Amino acid sequence: MRFFAATLALTATAASAFSPSVGVNTRPAFASRALSALNMAKSQDELKKEVGYKSVDDYVKSGMVVGLGTGSTAYFAVERLGQLLKDGTLEDIVAIPTSIRTKEQAEELGIPLVTLDTHSKLDVAIDGADEVDPELNLVKGGGGALLREKMVEVCADKFIVIVDESKLCDGLGPGFPVPVEITPFCHEHTLRTVAALPSCKGCKPVLRMGSSSSNVNDGDEIAVTDNGNYIVDLHFEEPIKDAPKMAEEIKNTVGVVDHGLFCGMTTAVIIAGSDGISVKE
Repeated sequence: MRFFAATLALTATAASAFSPSVGVNTRPAFASRALSALNMAKSQDELKKEVGYKSVDDYVKSGMVVGLGTGSTAYFAVERLGQLLKDGTLEDIVAIPTSIRTKEQAEELGIPLVTLDTHSKLDVAIDGADEVDPELNLVKGGGGALLREKMVEVCADKFIVIVDESKLCDGLGPGFPVPVEITPFCHEHTLRTVAALPSCKGCKPVLRMGSSSSNVNDGDEIAVTDNGNYIVDLHFEEPIKDAPKMAEEIKNTVGVVDHGLFCGMTTAVIIAGSDGISVKE
């Protein structure tokens, strides 16, 4: 009997070594990392929502013509505009979308849409950015809508940029590649020509593959924009010394449609950070 009891005790002790203990974190390390990443993602989405909503609340008034940007941050500005139109807070608004994705979202929300063909002057345009430097120059176009974004936003009296603090940088380039939209005709020649420009010295040009809405290679086919063009992403290891000069040189290259450097266009940047929301003008 004593032998049987001892055996039971030994079995219980061995089993306890594999059993969860009270007060001990038994979640696998990979699960903890995944949960942490999920929380960070949710937090970033909340920041994007805050600046997206604030941009509409502070800068859009009834009767305006509004430019609607493209991307995960601009999504919330479009959402907010739809809400305020639906509840009657805003009236007589027409909007110009900068991509097919934004057009579809706006239509679902019942936002009246027009184009630059009928409304060449906008009161305000709201969009996100991939990088913002201290002079409020931007890199945009990670989502592939850079041409339509620039065409719309350059026509606005006010261009409001909405970002979280991770998009702020001391110099454009190293943190996010500069996209350049080029014609499909002789695209390899145009890619080499852009990379050889004096202002682009040291860059690594990469033809975007797969989806045009991501600068991460996710397919075997060349990415095609909403306008039927290709995108070359210019990767830099050092900060761009003169962004306006680079913008001019790239734009003047035959075969280039436009680029993702938005220089001298920004009215204000609404920034969401760990300490709250701030505005830089």
